[in-house]
Amino acid sequence: MAMQYRNLQRSHRSSHSARSGFTLLELLLVLAILVMIIGIGVTNYSGVQDGTNVSTTEITLGELKNTVKMYKIRMNSLPESLDMLRDGPSDAAKKAKWVSAIIEEIPKDSWENDLEYNVSGGSFEIRSSGLDQQMNTDDDLTIEG
Repeated sequence: MAMQYRNLQRSHRSSHSARSGFTLLELLLVLAILVMIIGIGVTNYSGVQDGTNVSTTEITLGELKNTVKMYKIRMNSLPESLDMLRDGPSDAAKKAKWVSAIIEEIPKDSWENDLEYNVSGGSFEIRSSGLDQQMNTDDDLTIEG
């Protein structure tokens, strides 16, 4: 009788200890599911972030276009560079008409890159390197005035 009790006790202990934890397979399965969920979330977030950066840069370009137009109205010519919006014209005759800075700081795009400004005759173009951060590629953001 004592022998049967010991066997029963051993059997109860071994079944209890086997069921008290997770198996390696169960832990790996849960880990794989978590990695997939995190991967989906990161992918969706990066797509949203890219769209936000593009929109923000487009807004910055629009505001800068208006600032260049204000300079043109005030000085009767386009600035040679974006720095002139802050520092004023370098020509001494035009400097006399300069009252104050139109902007305090030259903005950058959403990727913290400098904007490119080009004047051609009576028009101008402001360009951001865009998502790939390389100038003169298909994803560049531009505005003309």
